[in-house]
Amino acid sequence: MTKIAIVGYGNIGRSVLEAARAAGDMELVGVVRRDPANVPAELAGVTVASDLAALPQKPDVAILCTPTRSVPDYARRCLELGINTVDSYDIHTGIWELKSSLDPVAKAHGAVSIHSAGWDPGSDSVVRALLQAAAPKGITYTNFGPGMSMGHTVAVKAIDGVKKALSMTIPLGTSIHRRMVYVELEGGHTLEEVTARVKADPYFAHDETHVIAVDDVDALLDMGHGVNLVRKGVSGVTQNQLFEFNMKINNPALTAQILVGAARASLRQAPGAYTLIEVPVIDLLEGDREALIRGLV
Repeated sequence: MTKIAIVGYGNIGRSVLEAARAAGDMELVGVVRRDPANVPAELAGVTVASDLAALPQKPDVAILCTPTRSVPDYARRCLELGINTVDSYDIHTGIWELKSSLDPVAKAHGAVSIHSAGWDPGSDSVVRALLQAAAPKGITYTNFGPGMSMGHTVAVKAIDGVKKALSMTIPLGTSIHRRMVYVELEGGHTLEEVTARVKADPYFAHDETHVIAVDDVDALLDMGHGVNLVRKGVSGVTQNQLFEFNMKINNPALTAQILVGAARASLRQAPGAYTLIEVPVIDLLEGDREALIRGLV
């Protein structure tokens, strides 16, 4: 059994709880959250603490469900305790830097860190790698949505003047996206100043972004999302190879499922830091290796 701790208990943390309970090889040793006194019904009988050290057992793996920008610090602290980590860090331009900074820490403490292991970056990264292997020369377009972006929404919630927020991703094609951001404003703040802060955030600085004030963000919430991946390229010297991958998903549920698989896979890797495309896909799967190979190959 893989002993896990869930660090952070928002939408993704709750979905990780469900995915771990549905797995036959996961044992939850506790949940770490900022307010350990807040214990929802689904955590009845589960140790809820404000720190990993307060859990009854040391977990094999800490599944980090914190905001992306908190991941580097949490991962480092866990790795220094000899605890494996997995996360869904989703700032694409910072992934190599995160891997490079965590790799020596993980190796020094005999631990493993698998990061950016949600659905994008994560499982979509594996699909992109496979499509590039199929057509080494070519172009891949990743078109997200329409749907709620968890990382972008969390980023907006952290902006001064925002009470609640929802960031929707609208695909415009050829990997270009529009960000529709809906906010409830806090008193004393204007839409103009909040809009300027949102557009200055690196999550939004490179996309067409519209910020709209609404009375009730909760009335707009829908966890659905999706992706359309298209690669057109060359296999050997044969041109006009066209591949397409589509999915429509519940965002936190898929992120959580991949995180749980990555937690399992972390126990099968040598110490160090990895992205999901560096991990054998079979290591994500529960079950007997021979049976998996016989059934999937």
